[in-house]
Order: sequence, then structure tokens, then C-alpha cells
Amino acid sequence: MQEKGTISIHTENIFPIIKKFLYSDNEIFLRELVSNAVDATQKIKRLATLGQYTGELGDTTVEVSFDAEKKTITISDHGLGMTAEEIKKYINQVAFSGAEEFVEKFKDAKDANEIIGKFGLGFYSAFMVADTVEINTLSYQEGAEAAKWTCDGSTSFEITEGTRQERGTTIILHVNSDSEEFLDKWKLQGILDKYAKFLPVPIKFGTKTESVEDGVDEKDEKKWKSVEVDNFINTTAPIWTKSPGELTDEDYLKFYKELYPMSEDPLFWIHLNVDYPFNLTGVLYFPKVKNEFELQRNKIKLYSRQVFITDEVKDIVPEFLMLLHGVIDSPDIPLNVSRSFLQADSNVKKINSYITKKVADKLAELYKKDRKAYEQKWGDVGLFVKYGMISEDKFYEKGKDFALLKNTNGEFFTIEEYQSKIKPNQTDKNDQAVILYATDLDKQDSFIQSANKKDYDVLVMDSPIDSHFIQNLESKLEKTQLKRVDADVAEKLIQKDETYANLLTEDQSKEVKEIFDKAINNKTYTVEVEGLSPEELPVTITMEEFMRRMKEMAATGGGGMGFYGSLPDAYKVAINGNHPAVDKVLKAETEEEKIKIAKQSFDLALLSQGLLTGKDLTAFVKRSVELL
Repeated sequence: MQEKGTISIHTENIFPIIKKFLYSDNEIFLRELVSNAVDATQKIKRLATLGQYTGELGDTTVEVSFDAEKKTITISDHGLGMTAEEIKKYINQVAFSGAEEFVEKFKDAKDANEIIGKFGLGFYSAFMVADTVEINTLSYQEGAEAAKWTCDGSTSFEITEGTRQERGTTIILHVNSDSEEFLDKWKLQGILDKYAKFLPVPIKFGTKTESVEDGVDEKDEKKWKSVEVDNFINTTAPIWTKSPGELTDEDYLKFYKELYPMSEDPLFWIHLNVDYPFNLTGVLYFPKVKNEFELQRNKIKLYSRQVFITDEVKDIVPEFLMLLHGVIDSPDIPLNVSRSFLQADSNVKKINSYITKKVADKLAELYKKDRKAYEQKWGDVGLFVKYGMISEDKFYEKGKDFALLKNTNGEFFTIEEYQSKIKPNQTDKNDQAVILYATDLDKQDSFIQSANKKDYDVLVMDSPIDSHFIQNLESKLEKTQLKRVDADVAEKLIQKDETYANLLTEDQSKEVKEIFDKAINNKTYTVEVEGLSPEELPVTITMEEFMRRMKEMAATGGGGMGFYGSLPDAYKVAINGNHPAVDKVLKAETEEEKIKIAKQSFDLALLSQGLLTGKDLTAFVKRSVELL
């Protein structure tokens, strides 16, 4: 048997394109060749099951090896094998049907995943790292002869008699000088760990050293010895391939540790398993994220038939669930995972919707089943729920029933429960319900206490996403507004008909304003003299709700809010005309004394909000000592 020929292709430049445009991601050659070996192995098993192959299956391990001296990498399987005719059909012709279209379409491609798998080019990814590739194969068919195919990366090939004695295929890559980094045990081990960790057929790569028991010593303590054992890369039946009924909590936790060895245990998980209208399996875990919501991305791994594809899953998984960890496996997601293709794929959209629904159903189930336990998890889960409600209207509709609001007393309420709670006392004169919230319990404590004195309830909204969640709630809830508890003095947070009269005359109010303007001497503070409860502080500093909220959203990346982020902070200074300290300012004998008392009152207000720092703080301490 001997034949030479030309691969059926009308252009000479297919290989330069493969080498040039796939070079940035050249490690996927091993994924493709090992996946092909696994496919061939699964097919022979299937034929045996159907009775179409009656020979012994024998050992079906796929073996990867390398020889640094000979500069070769070898992938060997005991699968279907090929005849010489099949090599010509599958390697020479099928791979290059439509090659001219391929060249035209992908000559400017930047991403290897745009090309691999598109035209049956998985095998040809071998030429990213090899000058010459050999295939030595023996078909399972009775009476078949072994065949050998050799190609040097041009469009010429040679088929000769093969040397293989057992059914299956061996592929030998003669590694080129630019790719010698792959002739390294740890490099290959790393690639196999990444792409082949859960393939359904055993993958062997060399040996590894293990410690095994070796009797006991004279003190009757266990002895250990080192032995060389086969190094199997993969778990062939990962938990997502099993039915949830077969699995225990320990199984799910063990798998999580396998994926993320350094992570804390997850809060809970969702087992995905659907076969219509698309195929999808997987396990998604809710990690303990707290507020680190930028640190945890790229933790969901996408597989296709147990072959790792990518951890870039933003089109498959809804944006708000990118904080989840785990695995999704779907043969319906095409292998060429280029982003533009994914977004247009109808299965991807269906999968996205399905995952959203499964997550919402799981959260609703946890809430109904054990509300107390759900409340304890809310610190971790809340971030997902709020993010989802902001991102997707469909999720908002489901989420509003199990989203929780927490007040400063540590009590939890659903949105509906909270609206009922505050309606009697926190409705203003225009019949608008006013929800008060705090973002920093320590800094805003005096404002919280002032609100509590008026029997107002205050929510805690201190996660990084809450500025956006607040906007979202306001847009969804009818006749409701949200105000931060330090957006104004307590009397004015919720506009009622009853007000305190200002006991100062018009001239006195004018004089007090002038004294405080001189004492403060800063145009970013607007001074107003108001009639407030004598029990309130003499001076209160607030930032108007709208401006502060826009600045917060700009700081957390709110779309179109950048303008507000660049504006200087502007504060309102409310002078309580009914407070004895203001009377003391008016009665002071000299202007210097009046300004000193006013400055002390203003600095106290700054101090209560953590706004007094540096030289101003030092001067305040010195002045306080003098006043003593």
C-alpha cells in the first residue's frame, strides 16, 4: 500500500492561515486531538453495545506521551481506527470541503475559537505546533489493514502501510522549533488538567509518585513507601452527568472543592438537567461573596460533552449570575465559541432564560421552605437577587417576592411587608410613602437616632450595588420614594403639615446666617436657619438626595452618571434656630466669640459624620480644650 497525493483544496494558503491565526491559542491542539480520540473510543463502545462490533473492547484508555529528545508528542487511542479509504475521506477531503470559503471568511480572524470546529479543522490544529504529523491507524473492521498517513504541513500527503497491531489510532506530532515549550511534562499536564479533567474516557499521561502503606514499624506505627502509578488525568463521570437522586450533599461539596480548592463552602447549589428544547446539564453554586462582587468572575466553566471549552460564559449565563461558580455542559452550544456567534444562537438565548428561571425557582423554594435560614443567608444571596432585579424585568417580577429588606434593628421584610409597615407613619403630605435608608450605620448614627425618635424606620442599604437597587425600586414602586437618612434634618425628611416655628426673628436669623457663613468660610456649604426641635443638634450637615445618589452611581459605574462624579461635593448646613447654642452665639459679646462658638458647633456636626480631618480636626481639639 503506497499512495501520494494532494489534499483536495484549491488554494495553497490554508496552513499558513491555521498557523498564523491560531497561534495565540495554540494549546487547544491537545484539546482537539484528545477529544477526537475520546470520540473514536466512545463510538466503538456504542457499536459494541449495539452488537455491531463483537470483538473484545479491551483497555479503552487514551494515552498522551511525549519524547523531548525526539521532539514528539503522541496521542494514542483504542477507538474505531480508520482504513486508508477513510483517512482519505475524513482527513483529506471532509476537512477541506468549503476551504476557499474558509480562507476568505477567516483570513482576518483573531480568535482561534472562531476557526476550530467550523470546518472539521480540529485535527488540523496539530499543525499549529508540528512541522510533520503522522497518523498510524488500524480499523476495527474485520480484515482491515493498518495504514499510515504523513503530512509535512503543505498540501501534500503520503499514505503507506501502517505498523499498528491493535485497533485504534496513534497520532504523532513532530513539534516545530517555535513550539518546543510543549515538550515539557508540567506544560502538558496543565493543558490536560484544563481541557480533559472530566472527559468520559480515561486519559493517561505518564506516571506519578504516590505514598502507600508499607506495614508498621517497631513502634507499631504505619510505614509508608513511594510507588510509581499511572497518572490518570480525569474523572470520567463528574457529578453533573449523574441524576440528583444519586448524589449527597457531600458529593456536591467535594466536587466544589475539586473545582475551587481554596474557596469556602458554597451556600447552596442548583443541579441543571434538561433535554428539551435543548440539552443542558450542570451544577451552579452560590458562593459566599459578600461585597467582593468584582473579584469572583470567570468561575463558571463551559463544557461540551465533558470537553472544557471556555470560562467566558457571559452570553450563556445572565450577567447578574456571573458571580455564580460551577459547570455548564451543553452539546447544543457550538464548539467555535466566538462571542458574535453565541449571541445570535437561539439555543444560547433559551439556555440563558432557563438558567434565570431555575435560579429564581430555587431562591423562592428556599425562602418558602425555611424563611429564618434564608434570612441568615441573605447577606450573601442579596447581592445576586438585587443584581438580577436591576438587570432583568422577568427576574424582578419573581424576585420581589423573595427579596428582603433589612432595617437597622436587624429585622427582615419583603418589599410588600415593608410597604405595609411604614405606610401609617412614613407617608408625606402628598400621599407618597418615604422609605428611609442608611449606608453607614456608624457615620449616620445621629441621623438614625433622630429618625427613630419620630418613630421612623430606617433600612440598611450598604452593599456596593444598593445605589442602583434604590433607583430600581423607586422606578417600580408606585407613590414611593427613597431617601437616605442624612439627606435632610429629621423634620424635613418626610414633609408633613405640622412644622416647628422658628423662635428667632427675621433679623436674628439673618445675623446667625452671616456669623456661620464667616465661621465656615467655604462656598460648597449653603447655610440655612430653620425652626427645628430643640432636642435636635444645633447644626446638621446634609447632602441633597438627588445629587448624592447621582454621585454614588457614578462611583459604581452607573451609565451616563460620570458628569455628576466630576462635580464638587455640595452640602447644606441647617442651623437649628430653636437650639440654646444658637442663642449663645447671639448673646456672645464680641464677633470673634460669636464666630468661635459657631465654628465649634459646625465642627461638631462635621465630626459626627466623619468629615472633620487633618488641620481642622487638630484646631477643633485645641479649641475644645480651651473651652473647657
